[in-house]
Amino acid sequence: MSNQQTAIKTIYLSVFGNTALAAVKWITGYFGNSYALIADAIESTSDIFSSLLVLFGLKFANKPADKNHPYGHGRIEPLITFLVVGFLVTSALIIAHDAIKNIQTPHELPKPFTLIVLGCIIVFKEIFYRVIVKRSEKTKSSSLKADAWHHRSDAITSLAAFIGISIALLMGKGYEAADDWAALLSSIFILYNCYLIFRPALGEIMDEHVYDDMVDEIRKISKTVTGVIDTEKCHIRKIGITFLVDLHIVVNSKITVKEGHDIAHNLKDTLKQNIPELADVLIHVEPNE
Repeated sequence: MSNQQTAIKTIYLSVFGNTALAAVKWITGYFGNSYALIADAIESTSDIFSSLLVLFGLKFANKPADKNHPYGHGRIEPLITFLVVGFLVTSALIIAHDAIKNIQTPHELPKPFTLIVLGCIIVFKEIFYRVIVKRSEKTKSSSLKADAWHHRSDAITSLAAFIGISIALLMGKGYEAADDWAALLSSIFILYNCYLIFRPALGEIMDEHVYDDMVDEIRKISKTVTGVIDTEKCHIRKIGITFLVDLHIVVNSKITVKEGHDIAHNLKDTLKQNIPELADVLIHVEPNE
């Protein structure tokens, strides 16, 4: 299965999981009298739409290069990540606003059964996070990583709700707002996660160099190709879940242009064979004298 297919299949799993858990949270929060759980449901609902955005981005990014987009359509991935972050920020602000409002409004204690539901949700969300983040590392997808962090932040907000409801139930009357404070705390954590997701995507758009390991691998492979004496400049840019490489190699100055071309062509094929995520390699040939 290709990285693209793996990422898309993962997002379908994410959409299904978010839909099911959002429904459980809304129902439990409403009947269990817990705003922290309703706040959690708000975030899960936004997660559904953000996952659909990621799915669209991954499919669009897979479109082949054309006349107007000679480097392909992969740059839509970090743009989708920005939109996903926007959903997260909006959710966090709504949760914070309503939590502050509820803290100032007297209300009943949450129902004990909400703790059982929250415990199950925390486990499921953490499993989703670990599965998706592992696949995001495999596919090198920034938008998939953003979706994984949606699940982690959801697990954290659920944990905060669990703690808040537990305090309210244990301490009794006068501590009804404990789960509202938990919701407020979770909104702050979500905003912090927004930065963690946004920063790498911004670096991707700006062609920030963070690929030293790949550069080392490219240099090592290059020196195994017959005719390549050494490598000089090596620049990498990420386009979606693939990479474009600009590489300068040193060859014997006595060889013909045709021989230099053949060495470069052989090197390009070797690199793409050994590093499948390379979409293209542009090689510049330098003489050794």
